[in-house]
This record gives sequence, C-alpha cells and structure tokens, in this order.
Amino acid sequence: MSRQVQPLFVLDTNVFIGAHNDYYAPDFCPAFWDCILQYFHAGRLISIDRVFAELTKPSDLVQWAQNAPSALFAFSGEPSVVTAYGTIMDWIQNSSQFKPEAESRFAGVADGWLIAYAQIHNAVVVTHELFNPNAKGRVLIPNVCRQFSVPYLNTFEMLRQLGVQFDLRPTT
Repeated sequence: MSRQVQPLFVLDTNVFIGAHNDYYAPDFCPAFWDCILQYFHAGRLISIDRVFAELTKPSDLVQWAQNAPSALFAFSGEPSVVTAYGTIMDWIQNSSQFKPEAESRFAGVADGWLIAYAQIHNAVVVTHELFNPNAKGRVLIPNVCRQFSVPYLNTFEMLRQLGVQFDLRPTT
C-alpha cells in the first residue's frame, strides 16, 4: 500500500495581510493564527524570510510574525533556491509579455523567491493572486508558477486540503 505524500504549503505575503485585514482578523478569528502555527509545527506549511520582511504593517501582524517561531519564515538564500530564482528572473526578463516596470517591481518583491523556494522544495504556493495570461503591467505569481510547473492555490483551498474546520457548534 502506497502512502500519499502530503504537500508542503508556502505562504505568500498576501495570505498573511489579507487574512489579518479581512476574513481572519485576529480579534474575531484567533483560530486561524493558531492553525498557521499548528500546521507549521506539523511540517505542513511555511513561508520565507522575504515574506517576513514584507510584513511591515499593521503593527499587530508584525508583532505576531516577530513572535512566531523564526523557522516559520525559512531562509530563501540557499544555493539551489538562488539558482531557481535566477532561472525565473531570466524567463521574465526574456519574455516580451511584461512591461519593464512590471519586471522591475517583481525583482524587488518576495514573489520570485517564494516560487523558487516552492519549486526546489516540491511545495505548493499559497497566494490570492489569480492567473491572467494577458497580464502585462504586473508579473503574477500564478503565471510564473504555471510556466515552471509549480502548483499554487489560495488560502481557502489550502485550509480545505488540510482538513481545517473553524467549528463553533457546541459538542454534545
């Protein structure tokens, strides 16, 4: 009997910010934040150091990230990730699809590093960006993921795959 390997999920900056500012705000859904830590400790999800660096506001999200285990935000500078990142950037710069300012913006954010980390670690990128084959003014994570055969999904799909339920029904 073969054992199915459970995927590692790698979280984009917008997962943290979107959850915090909207649907899983810590003041009414602390279970989401506990869930992040629980599945990190179980080896099922992670993010990267460059995402941590992008978490600059609001202050309570920054405080949460600073209080989280440092290993939640993995080092993205390992040689294999750097090589994969270089390949991604070469593809973007040699593509006629994207405007130069979009390429430059992409080079300055965590997105390419996140994809490279996921590619090297056979992981799934978790983002709220949507695939758009006609994108020119912005390099989108799903577009790059598709080009490099890196799976991606959003927070809600990740939570379903993990089997998470935020259930407040009374137990009998």
